[in-house]
Amino acid sequence: MRISVVLATYNSPTWLEKVLWGYVVQSRRADEIVIADDGSTQETLLTIERLKRAYRLPLKHVWHDDNGFRKCEILNKAILAATGDYLVFSDGDCVPRHDFLATHERFAAAKRFLSGGLVRLPLGLSEQLEVNDVVSGRAFSPSWLVRNGLRPDKKCIMIATPKALGGAMDRLTTTRATWNGHNASGWRDDLLQVNGFDERMGYGGEDRELGERLVNIGIRPMQIRHRAVCIHLEHGRGYVDAAVVRWNLEHRSQVRKQRVTWTDYGIRKESADESASTLLQFPAGKSTSARRAA
Repeated sequence: MRISVVLATYNSPTWLEKVLWGYVVQSRRADEIVIADDGSTQETLLTIERLKRAYRLPLKHVWHDDNGFRKCEILNKAILAATGDYLVFSDGDCVPRHDFLATHERFAAAKRFLSGGLVRLPLGLSEQLEVNDVVSGRAFSPSWLVRNGLRPDKKCIMIATPKALGGAMDRLTTTRATWNGHNASGWRDDLLQVNGFDERMGYGGEDRELGERLVNIGIRPMQIRHRAVCIHLEHGRGYVDAAVVRWNLEHRSQVRKQRVTWTDYGIRKESADESASTLLQFPAGKSTSARRAA
Protein backbone atom coordinates (compact mmCIF):
# COMPACT_ATOMS: atom_id res chain seq x y z
CA MET A 1 0.00 0.00 0.00
CA ARG A 2 1.26 3.47 -0.91
CA ILE A 3 -0.03 6.14 1.50
CA SER A 4 -0.39 9.79 0.56
CA VAL A 5 -1.17 12.22 3.39
CA VAL A 6 -3.25 15.24 2.36
CA LEU A 7 -2.88 18.26 4.67
CA ALA A 8 -5.06 21.35 4.19
CA THR A 9 -3.49 24.69 5.17
CA TYR A 10 -3.99 28.43 4.86
CA ASN A 11 -1.50 31.06 6.04
CA SER A 12 -0.45 29.16 9.17
CA PRO A 13 3.21 28.23 8.55
CA THR A 14 4.09 28.07 12.25
CA TRP A 15 1.29 25.59 12.93
CA LEU A 16 2.10 23.64 9.76
CA GLU A 17 5.71 23.24 10.90
CA LYS A 18 4.59 21.78 14.24
CA VAL A 19 2.30 19.37 12.39
CA LEU A 20 5.09 18.22 10.10
CA TRP A 21 7.29 17.42 13.11
CA GLY A 22 4.69 14.75 13.86
CA TYR A 23 5.13 13.19 10.43
CA VAL A 24 8.92 13.08 10.87
CA VAL A 25 8.57 10.60 13.77
CA GLN A 26 5.80 8.37 12.41
CA SER A 27 6.42 4.66 12.97
CA ARG A 28 5.03 4.17 9.46
CA ARG A 29 6.35 7.03 7.31
CA ALA A 30 4.19 8.61 4.64
CA ASP A 31 5.11 7.80 1.05
CA GLU A 32 4.26 11.41 0.26
CA ILE A 33 2.67 14.40 2.00
CA VAL A 34 0.57 16.63 -0.24
CA ILE A 35 0.10 20.13 1.19
CA ALA A 36 -3.29 21.39 -0.06
CA ASP A 37 -2.68 25.14 0.22
CA ASP A 38 -5.74 27.37 -0.14
CA GLY A 39 -3.81 30.45 -1.22
CA SER A 40 -1.17 31.10 1.45
CA THR A 41 1.56 33.69 1.04
CA GLN A 42 5.16 32.82 0.17
CA GLU A 43 5.99 32.29 3.87
CA THR A 44 4.24 28.92 3.76
CA LEU A 45 6.13 27.88 0.63
CA LEU A 46 9.46 28.84 2.23
CA THR A 47 8.56 26.84 5.35
CA ILE A 48 7.73 23.78 3.24
CA GLU A 49 10.99 24.03 1.30
CA ARG A 50 13.03 24.42 4.50
CA LEU A 51 11.42 21.42 6.19
CA LYS A 52 11.76 19.32 3.05
CA ARG A 53 15.51 19.87 3.15
CA ALA A 54 15.92 19.59 6.93
CA TYR A 55 13.92 16.39 7.47
CA ARG A 56 13.91 14.86 3.99
CA LEU A 57 10.14 14.79 4.06
CA PRO A 58 8.43 13.77 0.79
CA LEU A 59 6.47 17.03 0.53
CA LYS A 60 4.42 18.12 -2.47
CA HIS A 61 2.93 21.63 -2.51
CA VAL A 62 -0.41 22.11 -4.29
CA TRP A 63 -1.48 25.78 -4.31
CA HIS A 64 -3.98 28.13 -5.88
CA ASP A 65 -4.67 31.88 -5.59
CA ASP A 66 -6.32 33.18 -2.45
CA ASN A 67 -9.92 33.84 -3.45
CA GLY A 68 -11.69 33.15 -0.18
CA PHE A 69 -12.47 29.82 1.46
CA ARG A 70 -11.93 27.26 -1.31
CA LYS A 71 -10.76 24.33 0.79
CA CYS A 72 -12.85 21.80 -1.14
CA GLU A 73 -11.36 22.93 -4.44
CA ILE A 74 -7.75 22.69 -3.26
CA LEU A 75 -8.43 19.28 -1.68
CA ASN A 76 -9.72 18.03 -5.03
CA LYS A 77 -6.54 19.26 -6.68
CA ALA A 78 -4.54 17.46 -4.00
CA ILE A 79 -6.44 14.21 -4.68
CA LEU A 80 -5.48 14.47 -8.34
CA ALA A 81 -1.86 15.24 -7.43
CA ALA A 82 -1.58 12.36 -4.96
CA THR A 83 0.17 9.21 -6.20
CA GLY A 84 -0.88 6.93 -3.32
CA ASP A 85 -3.66 4.40 -3.65
CA TYR A 86 -4.68 5.17 -0.06
CA LEU A 87 -5.19 8.76 1.16
CA VAL A 88 -5.07 9.98 4.77
CA PHE A 89 -6.61 13.42 5.26
CA SER A 90 -5.79 15.86 8.05
CA ASP A 91 -5.25 19.58 8.54
CA GLY A 92 -2.20 21.78 8.88
CA ASP A 93 -3.16 22.45 12.50
CA CYS A 94 -3.41 18.81 13.64
CA VAL A 95 -0.27 17.12 15.02
CA PRO A 96 -0.38 13.32 14.62
CA ARG A 97 0.68 10.86 17.29
CA HIS A 98 3.62 8.64 16.29
CA ASP A 99 1.33 5.68 15.43
CA PHE A 100 -1.16 7.75 13.42
CA LEU A 101 -0.34 6.43 9.94
CA ALA A 102 0.38 2.90 11.15
CA THR A 103 -3.11 2.79 12.64
CA HIS A 104 -4.76 4.04 9.46
CA GLU A 105 -2.82 1.46 7.46
CA ARG A 106 -3.71 -1.33 9.88
CA PHE A 107 -7.46 -0.81 9.59
CA ALA A 108 -7.67 0.12 5.90
CA ALA A 109 -9.89 -2.33 4.02
CA ALA A 110 -11.97 -2.54 0.86
CA LYS A 111 -15.37 -0.82 1.03
CA ARG A 112 -14.33 1.07 4.18
CA PHE A 113 -13.27 4.54 5.25
CA LEU A 114 -11.79 5.38 8.64
CA SER A 115 -12.88 8.07 11.09
CA GLY A 116 -10.26 9.21 13.62
CA GLY A 117 -10.29 11.62 16.55
CA LEU A 118 -8.65 14.74 17.89
CA VAL A 119 -8.03 16.58 21.13
CA ARG A 120 -8.20 20.37 20.99
CA LEU A 121 -5.43 22.27 22.78
CA PRO A 122 -5.96 25.76 24.20
CA LEU A 123 -4.20 28.62 22.42
CA GLY A 124 -1.48 29.05 25.04
CA LEU A 125 -0.47 25.40 24.90
CA SER A 126 -0.64 25.42 21.10
CA GLU A 127 1.82 28.30 21.02
CA GLN A 128 4.04 26.69 23.66
CA LEU A 129 4.42 23.38 21.82
CA GLU A 130 8.01 22.81 20.67
CA VAL A 131 9.69 20.29 18.40
CA ASN A 132 11.05 18.25 21.33
CA ASP A 133 7.55 17.96 22.82
CA VAL A 134 6.36 16.31 19.61
CA VAL A 135 9.44 14.21 18.84
CA SER A 136 9.72 12.88 22.40
CA GLY A 137 6.01 12.02 22.49
CA ARG A 138 5.25 14.01 25.65
CA ALA A 139 2.85 16.18 23.65
CA PHE A 140 0.58 13.12 23.76
CA SER A 141 1.00 12.47 27.47
CA PRO A 142 -2.26 13.32 29.30
CA SER A 143 -0.43 14.34 32.48
CA TRP A 144 1.97 16.64 30.57
CA LEU A 145 -0.89 18.22 28.62
CA VAL A 146 -2.96 18.87 31.75
CA ARG A 147 0.05 20.33 33.59
CA ASN A 148 0.53 22.71 30.67
CA GLY A 149 -3.00 23.99 30.35
CA LEU A 150 -5.27 21.33 28.83
CA ARG A 151 -8.57 21.08 30.68
CA PRO A 152 -9.08 17.50 31.91
CA ASP A 153 -12.35 16.46 30.26
CA LYS A 154 -13.73 13.51 28.31
CA LYS A 155 -11.62 14.43 25.28
CA CYS A 156 -8.51 13.50 27.28
CA ILE A 157 -9.77 9.93 27.25
CA MET A 158 -8.70 9.62 23.60
CA ILE A 159 -5.06 10.18 24.51
CA ALA A 160 -5.24 8.41 27.87
CA THR A 161 -6.78 5.20 26.47
CA PRO A 162 -4.22 2.35 26.47
CA LYS A 163 -3.69 0.76 23.06
CA ALA A 164 -5.20 -2.52 24.27
CA LEU A 165 -8.48 -0.76 25.12
CA GLY A 166 -8.74 1.47 22.04
CA GLY A 167 -10.91 -0.94 20.09
CA ALA A 168 -13.30 -1.40 23.00
CA MET A 169 -13.61 2.36 23.49
CA ASP A 170 -14.32 2.84 19.79
CA ARG A 171 -17.08 0.24 19.95
CA LEU A 172 -18.60 1.83 23.07
CA THR A 173 -18.54 5.46 21.95
CA THR A 174 -21.85 7.07 20.99
CA THR A 175 -20.08 9.35 18.49
CA ARG A 176 -20.90 8.34 14.92
CA ALA A 177 -18.09 7.49 12.53
CA THR A 178 -18.04 10.29 9.95
CA TRP A 179 -15.58 11.63 7.41
CA ASN A 180 -13.67 14.19 9.50
CA GLY A 181 -11.40 16.57 7.63
CA HIS A 182 -8.94 16.57 10.52
CA ASN A 183 -8.57 12.76 10.64
CA ALA A 184 -10.03 10.44 8.01
CA SER A 185 -8.78 8.07 5.34
CA GLY A 186 -9.98 6.10 2.36
CA TRP A 187 -9.08 4.68 -1.01
CA ARG A 188 -8.32 7.17 -3.76
CA ASP A 189 -10.47 5.23 -6.23
CA ASP A 190 -13.48 5.51 -3.88
CA LEU A 191 -13.02 9.28 -3.65
CA LEU A 192 -12.87 9.53 -7.43
CA GLN A 193 -16.02 7.41 -7.70
CA VAL A 194 -18.01 10.12 -5.84
CA ASN A 195 -16.11 12.92 -7.63
CA GLY A 196 -14.34 14.23 -4.57
CA PHE A 197 -15.44 17.21 -2.51
CA ASP A 198 -18.37 19.46 -3.50
CA GLU A 199 -16.66 22.75 -4.33
CA ARG A 200 -19.80 24.81 -3.69
CA MET A 201 -19.49 24.10 0.02
CA GLY A 202 -17.82 26.51 2.42
CA TYR A 203 -16.91 25.86 6.02
CA GLY A 204 -19.24 23.67 8.07
CA GLY A 205 -19.73 19.96 7.39
CA GLU A 206 -18.17 20.01 3.92
CA ASP A 207 -15.99 17.05 4.89
CA ARG A 208 -18.91 15.04 6.29
CA GLU A 209 -20.88 15.54 3.07
CA LEU A 210 -18.15 13.66 1.21
CA GLY A 211 -18.46 10.82 3.71
CA GLU A 212 -22.21 10.72 3.27
CA ARG A 213 -21.83 10.21 -0.47
CA LEU A 214 -19.26 7.48 0.20
CA VAL A 215 -21.80 5.73 2.42
CA ASN A 216 -24.37 6.04 -0.38
CA ILE A 217 -22.13 3.98 -2.71
CA GLY A 218 -21.67 1.31 -0.08
CA ILE A 219 -18.44 2.44 1.63
CA ARG A 220 -18.86 1.82 5.36
CA PRO A 221 -17.26 4.05 8.02
CA MET A 222 -15.19 2.54 10.84
CA GLN A 223 -14.59 4.34 14.12
CA ILE A 224 -10.93 4.61 15.20
CA ARG A 225 -11.12 7.84 17.25
CA HIS A 226 -9.41 6.26 20.30
CA ARG A 227 -6.72 4.59 18.18
CA ALA A 228 -5.75 7.18 15.56
CA VAL A 229 -5.30 10.42 17.50
CA CYS A 230 -4.06 13.91 16.69
CA ILE A 231 -3.90 17.11 18.74
CA HIS A 232 -5.47 20.25 17.31
CA LEU A 233 -3.69 23.61 17.60
CA GLU A 234 -6.10 26.44 18.38
CA HIS A 235 -6.64 29.38 15.99
CA GLY A 236 -9.23 31.93 14.95
CA ARG A 237 -12.07 31.11 12.53
CA GLY A 238 -12.80 34.30 10.65
CA TYR A 239 -14.12 32.30 7.70
CA VAL A 240 -17.30 31.04 9.43
CA ASP A 241 -20.46 32.25 7.65
CA ALA A 242 -23.80 31.34 9.25
CA ALA A 243 -25.64 31.41 5.90
CA VAL A 244 -23.12 29.01 4.36
CA VAL A 245 -23.40 26.68 7.35
CA ARG A 246 -27.22 26.62 6.98
CA TRP A 247 -26.97 25.88 3.25
CA ASN A 248 -24.48 23.10 3.92
CA LEU A 249 -26.85 21.49 6.42
CA GLU A 250 -29.77 21.65 3.96
CA HIS A 251 -27.63 20.26 1.16
CA ARG A 252 -26.36 17.39 3.32
CA SER A 253 -29.94 16.55 4.28
CA GLN A 254 -30.83 16.20 0.59
CA VAL A 255 -27.72 14.11 -0.07
CA ARG A 256 -28.84 11.66 2.61
CA LYS A 257 -32.52 11.62 1.65
CA GLN A 258 -31.91 11.26 -2.09
CA ARG A 259 -28.95 8.94 -1.54
CA VAL A 260 -26.80 11.13 -3.78
CA THR A 261 -23.48 9.55 -4.75
CA TRP A 262 -21.96 12.09 -7.15
CA THR A 263 -21.39 15.84 -7.10
CA ASP A 264 -21.37 17.72 -10.36
CA TYR A 265 -19.20 20.33 -8.64
CA GLY A 266 -16.23 18.16 -7.78
CA ILE A 267 -13.09 16.92 -9.53
CA ARG A 268 -14.79 16.35 -12.89
CA LYS A 269 -17.04 19.21 -13.97
CA GLU A 270 -17.99 18.32 -17.54
CA SER A 271 -21.58 17.46 -16.61
CA ALA A 272 -22.19 20.28 -14.16
CA ASP A 273 -25.37 21.51 -15.95
CA GLU A 274 -27.00 18.14 -16.62
CA SER A 275 -28.40 16.99 -13.28
CA ALA A 276 -27.89 19.97 -10.97
CA SER A 277 -31.61 20.79 -11.12
CA THR A 278 -32.34 17.83 -8.84
CA LEU A 279 -30.08 19.19 -6.08
CA LEU A 280 -30.30 22.18 -3.78
CA GLN A 281 -28.85 25.24 -5.47
CA PHE A 282 -26.53 27.63 -3.66
CA PRO A 283 -28.56 30.72 -2.61
CA ALA A 284 -28.30 33.73 -4.90
CA GLY A 285 -25.91 36.34 -3.62
CA LYS A 286 -24.06 33.89 -1.39
CA SER A 287 -20.63 32.51 -2.04
CA THR A 288 -18.17 30.12 -0.49
CA SER A 289 -15.49 32.71 -1.22
CA ALA A 290 -15.99 35.01 1.76
CA ARG A 291 -12.70 36.66 2.68
CA ARG A 292 -11.17 35.09 5.78
CA ALA A 293 -9.34 36.72 8.61
CA ALA A 294 -5.67 35.78 8.54
